[in-house]
Amino acid sequence: MDTALGDGAALSDGAAELLRRLRGGRPVTRAGVGAETGWARATVNARLDELLATGLVVDAGVRGGSRGRPAGRFVFNAARGGLLIADVGASAARLAHCDLGGGICSQTTVDLDIRDGPDRVLELVTSGLASLPTRDELPAWAMGMSLPGPVEHPTGRIVSPPMMTGWDGVTVPALLEPRLGVPVLVENDVNAMVWGEHVLAEEPLDDLLLVKVGTGIGAGLVTHGQILRGARGSAGDLGHTHTAGDVTDREPPLCRCGKLGCLEAYAGGWALARDLVDDGLEVADVRDVVAALQAGDPRAVRRVREAGRVLGIGIADAVSLLNPSEVVVSGGLAVAGEHLLSGIRERVAAFSLPLATTGLRIRVSSRPHDVGVVGMADLVARWALDPARVNDVLARVGAPT
Repeated sequence: MDTALGDGAALSDGAAELLRRLRGGRPVTRAGVGAETGWARATVNARLDELLATGLVVDAGVRGGSRGRPAGRFVFNAARGGLLIADVGASAARLAHCDLGGGICSQTTVDLDIRDGPDRVLELVTSGLASLPTRDELPAWAMGMSLPGPVEHPTGRIVSPPMMTGWDGVTVPALLEPRLGVPVLVENDVNAMVWGEHVLAEEPLDDLLLVKVGTGIGAGLVTHGQILRGARGSAGDLGHTHTAGDVTDREPPLCRCGKLGCLEAYAGGWALARDLVDDGLEVADVRDVVAALQAGDPRAVRRVREAGRVLGIGIADAVSLLNPSEVVVSGGLAVAGEHLLSGIRERVAAFSLPLATTGLRIRVSSRPHDVGVVGMADLVARWALDPARVNDVLARVGAPT
């Protein structure tokens, strides 16, 4: 079969499925593929030959054995192409150029204000991506962007975001794809982060709750090894639940979403900045809150510890409802460490069901600054190389040179 690209050839369904299996990076032999899949030798050979012709799989040399002829090995070629990644927050975006395996080749951070609207923010993102030094080495096959608001899955349309002025109803891929010339996947930022923790775990971690505490508050859940998005992609909006009001003696504060008493209005970074201004401290955003905390200002320490206890109420409910094996705290306030975690642990222990907390681990993310990039890179690689989409991508990029 002629498998050269650029002349209308396409991967068979079987070869596309084999590619999905090989994306993990582990070298395989023809015999190993046959044993794992049950395919006949001729079928294995034909499907591997298809993938070798695309350059997505390469010969990894031979592995010697105790008897017989050494077995040839084959491995996924992450360097066949590149991915553009933008992990966008309220006040900054982490931009990266990655290989097809999700490995970060280069990255940078761009300051922005999400409230400036999609035109300005996407202009900053695209110009920042263009400046990455390794971009020309691995031409982009796809782009992934995570955003701090409700993202309809799988369309990438932003729906009623509480802090993203001008973004409501915007279908982000429709704006980005003409600019970049590649397909674009858009995801909620916390979903990308929780998937990053799942990818980075040294041991299998298939039931995981991640809580992002930055300017706002959000949650992402991996259950049975899959992101839980809900029916339309809005699952995980922990910041706009209201349990916290039942255990505090404060009047319910007004949230940015327009409602009273949201968890975020007590414990989000913007709410902490508001309260610290009332305490006489000159702060404007979550970065100023962190700076005051790291400087040891007692007002900042007190407010962050209070936020941990209030946040712990919302997390306690989530633990009882979802029963994760780990709770990971990430985002801009994760650097608060035990100032934040001690109150969370205290309230989870007091309010969650005993069975739900048995063996539960609560920790700060080991890579809070780029775990979203890691997760988004893996998600967009899976998406671009999915059997339903890979032939369209290959038709666009052409044959290996």
